[in-house]
Amino acid sequence: MDLTSMMKTMVSADSITQMSEKTGTSTDEVKSVLLSALPAMLKGVQGQANNKDTVAGFANALDSHAKDDTSDITAFLSHVDIKDGEKIVGHLLGGDKAATTKDAATKAGLSNAATGKILGAAAPLLMSLLGQQFTQAVQAQPQQQAQGVQPLGGGQQAAPSGIGLLASLLGGGQQQAPQQQSALPASGLGGLLGSLLGGAPQPQPAPHQRPQPQ
Repeated sequence: MDLTSMMKTMVSADSITQMSEKTGTSTDEVKSVLLSALPAMLKGVQGQANNKDTVAGFANALDSHAKDDTSDITAFLSHVDIKDGEKIVGHLLGGDKAATTKDAATKAGLSNAATGKILGAAAPLLMSLLGQQFTQAVQAQPQQQAQGVQPLGGGQQAAPSGIGLLASLLGGGQQQAPQQQSALPASGLGGLLGSLLGGAPQPQPAPHQRPQPQ
């Protein structure tokens, strides 16, 4: 599952509908909040992955969430703990949480509290999908031990090379090789989400330029 596939799952009809029911908001409001805030949350993921002081703990968090069963999105989201999800949002956004929430709330026409609930419902799903992808990426590295990449759950001894592996999930990180990059850099996420949610403006073809008479 690459980044595009993850985002398709995040904004699928089942996901949007269940988040709407879980938070008492409309599906259009959920779409607006996710379109606005998901890029910032993924930027926060990159920050956690690229910081040597947080990468080990973040790897452990991904390890824990990777065990979640997301095969039935409706069932998964129906059991999501929004309060725990809001804590995840706080870790990912850090000092930008209030501004990101306010901006998403303004665009969606919602209160900050309602917007926070939507993000709190979305965050556990995001972490579970990232955790599953990270697990697959680690397992696909035949030279991981030789390169010093510790298995998930390795605690504080996670090797620096694990930072590049985490960041490569989103096309970030300094240590990834070109072939390890995600299918879509985080900078292009807004356009992807807009396209998936039907909100992205379609590019117009350039008008045909007729030659001017001499």
